[in-house]
Amino acid sequence: MGLIKDFFGADESVTDVASAGNGGVATSSANGGAVAIGDINSGGNAGNAIGVGDTVGTVGVDGGTVANSTDLSVSANGGTSISDASGGSYNLAFVS
Repeated sequence: MGLIKDFFGADESVTDVASAGNGGVATSSANGGAVAIGDINSGGNAGNAIGVGDTVGTVGVDGGTVANSTDLSVSANGGTSISDASGGSYNLAFVS
């Protein structure tokens, strides 16, 4: 009991303290990786269809303006990553 008094003072209670190695470093990652996108069909892209019948003389044809917009939103979120730094095997434990 003298060793306990040296460490913990004059308290007469007996307390065992066990110590062991810690688990070390845990590393973890949740990388999103790569995303592959196949063909994207954004419409027929035909513009304006104009039919001109039989004409005589100078004929002007104006198809107007054609605009086609395609918006894409692609994500490669990593999700959840779990790490563990358990003590593992071969740790030494001692009681003081």
